[in-house]
Amino acid sequence: MILVLDFGSQYTQLIARRIREEKVYCEIYPGNKKIRSFYEFKDLKGVILSGGYDSVYSKDAPWPDDKVWKLGIPIFGICYGMQLIAEYFCGKVDPSKHREFGLASISIKSKCSLFDGLGSRETVWMSHGDKLSKVPKGFKVTAESDNSPYAAIENVKKNIYGVQFHPEVKHSLNGRKILRNFIFNTCGSNPDWTMESYIVDEVKRIKGQVGDGRVLCAMSGGVDSSVAAVMLYRAIGKQLICVHVDHGLQRLGETERVREVFSKIFGKNLIIVNEKETFLSRLKGLIDPEQKRKIIGHTFIEVFDRESKKLKGIDFLLQGTIYPDVIESFSIRGSKAPIKSHHNVGGLPEKMKMKLIEPLKFLFKDEVRVLGRELGIPKEIIDRQPFPGPGLAIRTLGEVTDDKLSILKKSDHIVMEEIMKAGLYEKIWQSFAVILPVKTVGVMGDARTYEYVIAIRAVNSDDAMTADWVKLPHELLEKISSRIINEVKGVNRVVYDISNKPPATIEWE
Repeated sequence: MILVLDFGSQYTQLIARRIREEKVYCEIYPGNKKIRSFYEFKDLKGVILSGGYDSVYSKDAPWPDDKVWKLGIPIFGICYGMQLIAEYFCGKVDPSKHREFGLASISIKSKCSLFDGLGSRETVWMSHGDKLSKVPKGFKVTAESDNSPYAAIENVKKNIYGVQFHPEVKHSLNGRKILRNFIFNTCGSNPDWTMESYIVDEVKRIKGQVGDGRVLCAMSGGVDSSVAAVMLYRAIGKQLICVHVDHGLQRLGETERVREVFSKIFGKNLIIVNEKETFLSRLKGLIDPEQKRKIIGHTFIEVFDRESKKLKGIDFLLQGTIYPDVIESFSIRGSKAPIKSHHNVGGLPEKMKMKLIEPLKFLFKDEVRVLGRELGIPKEIIDRQPFPGPGLAIRTLGEVTDDKLSILKKSDHIVMEEIMKAGLYEKIWQSFAVILPVKTVGVMGDARTYEYVIAIRAVNSDDAMTADWVKLPHELLEKISSRIINEVKGVNRVVYDISNKPPATIEWE
C-alpha cells in the first residue's frame, strides 16, 4: 500500500483516487497525527506528503511524525509536502513575491525517476503562495518554472522526492505518469487492489465488527445505501434490517420504487415508515442551508433510534456514507472550514445509541458503482444519478413548504423524463431542478402572473469533487422549459445554471 499523509489540501483525496485507479491500495492518514508504529500499515511501500493550506514556517503549521523520515522507504512530497521536506532537511521556504495558481510550464533540468517518459517541458497545475528559496543539502533540482526555480527536487540516496506542483490534478497533463513512476518504479507496488478484493476484505471486517449483533440500514434507495445494504446482507444475512424513511423530500414516486425493488431482495426485512409531517415541521421557517442539513441529520437519527427500539436488539446503524461526504463535511484533513455538512456526517448528533457502520466511507462514487456491479446489483440501481441525502430540502432554496415541494417534484420529474428521452441520462453525472426563493412577473393567456423560477442544473464529474456544467442541446432545454411552464402550475420562468465546481458546488445548498 501507499500511505498519504494529509495536511489539509483540497486535492488530497485526488492523490488517493489516482493511486487506486492504478489498482494500488492507498490510505489517507492525518498528517500531523502521531503514529504509534508505521508497521500497523500493512506492506507499506511508500509515503506521500500532501499539499496543505498553511505555511511550513508558521507557528501552527502541521508537521508529520518524526518517524516518517526514518522509514527507509520512498517519500514523495507534493506542494506543501515538498516544502516540509525542504524545511526538515535544512532548506528554506519563504513567501513568494508572485503567487502561482493555475497552469504553469516547467522545464525538466536533469534526469529524474519521477519524470521518466516525459518531455523536456511539461504543463502542470500550481497552487501555492510560498516557494523554496534554498535547496536542502544533498538534494538536487530536477525541474524549474518561471516563478519557481526549484519546482522539483530529489535525494536519490535517501529516496526522497518533491514537486511544487500537483500531479494528481488532471490539468497536470502527465501528472498520472509521474504518480505511476513513483508508485511502480520507485516504490515497487503491484497493481493488485480491486473491488473484488475489497469485498472480501470488507465482508471479513464487517463480520468481525458485528458478530451476532443486528444492524439497521438507513435505506434511501440511492446508489450508496443500496450498495452498502447488499454488501452487509452478503456479510451478515438476516441480521440486517433495512428502514426506508418516507420524509417527503424524495423525488416523485421514490418510496413506491424502493418498495418494488428492494422488497424482492430483503423481503420482510425492508420496513417503510412515513415521517413526512415530522420532517416538514422541523424544517418550518428554516432558511439557512447548514441548519436544514443538520436538522435533517438529527431527525433521521431520531427516527432510526425510535425504529430500533421497536425492533429491539439493534446494535448498529449502517449508512451509505462515501468519501466526498466526509471530505466536504469536516474531513480527516482538519481543514479550516467545511464546505457543507452532509446530513449523514456533519449533521449527526455527537452521542448516538447505535454504533455506525460505513463500509463505503473511503470510496468515491465511481468506485461504489464498480463495487455494486461486483455485488450483482441491477444496472438500473447502480447507474442512477446521485441524489443528496437531505433530498429536495436543499434544492428548495429558502423555506421548505408543501407548495414549493410539489412544484419542485413535478419540475424535476419533467427534467428526468426529457433527459432520458434524449438518451443522455447515463452520460450525465447529475441533472435536476431547483426551485428559487423568488417570484417573477410573467404573462400567460394575456394575463399577468407572479410565480416561481425553476433552475435546471446538469453537470459532469468523475468524483463529485470537481464538476463541469453540461452543454445541453438548446432544443432540449427549450422542451424542458416549455413543459415545466405549461404543466407545472406556479412556475413562469426557467433558467439554466452554467457554473462549474469550483467555484460553485453541484447542489445549490
